[in-house]
Amino acid sequence: MTSTNKHTAKHTAKHTAKHDLVVLDMAGTTVADDGLVEQAFTVAAERLGEDPATMIDHVRATMGESKISVFRHLLGGDEDRARQANLAFEEAYGELVADGRIAPIPGAAETIATLEEQGRTVVLTTGFARVTQDAILDALGWRDLVGLTLCPADAGGRGRPYPDMVLAAFLRTGAVDDVRRIVVAGDTSYDMLSGVRAGAGIVTGVLTGAHGEAALSEHGADRVLPSIAGLPALLREFEA
Repeated sequence: MTSTNKHTAKHTAKHTAKHDLVVLDMAGTTVADDGLVEQAFTVAAERLGEDPATMIDHVRATMGESKISVFRHLLGGDEDRARQANLAFEEAYGELVADGRIAPIPGAAETIATLEEQGRTVVLTTGFARVTQDAILDALGWRDLVGLTLCPADAGGRGRPYPDMVLAAFLRTGAVDDVRRIVVAGDTSYDMLSGVRAGAGIVTGVLTGAHGEAALSEHGADRVLPSIAGLPALLREFEA
């Protein structure tokens, strides 16, 4: 085979291989939480006697990051206070979830079903602690929606923008044999960074959450969609 033919075969294989592992963020991507993250941060800061107004810009910029990591930064590395704040945040968010303040992004459950009907494995990830992730899954009736859900603790403790949860999904599912066959979708710049750093073949932003198209594209989005509902068609386009 000539070098030209080898290049053509490699190029064709790259674009016809199915992207059979899809790693989706929860809040803002598949779950509409109507600003509950900021509300819960405000409650947590006030419970610790801190001024939430001095924190909110950092909170917005780091949406998608592990919440304990955010508090460590905001509280100057004071681990005890960071843990207290994180517990207060989880309690406040859990109370809001229990009050029925979250709902699926329109079409999210149907999108996940479609992806799985196409033979893909879907994993849901979050920057929340497991107790909060489980509360969201229970509130939505999503416990059996996918076979695997991951929080930072499930991947060694580091959340986004590290690639750890994406790579944990890759290792734990065995759904694909190459990280370039992973799809990562999310609503924050940290979602995009985690996908890029994991070597995912398709990194997709959605406009139903924290960050806009410019931030998502700047941090590595291959494509930005109005919502997760457009993902199955996008994957068919990439694989055509």
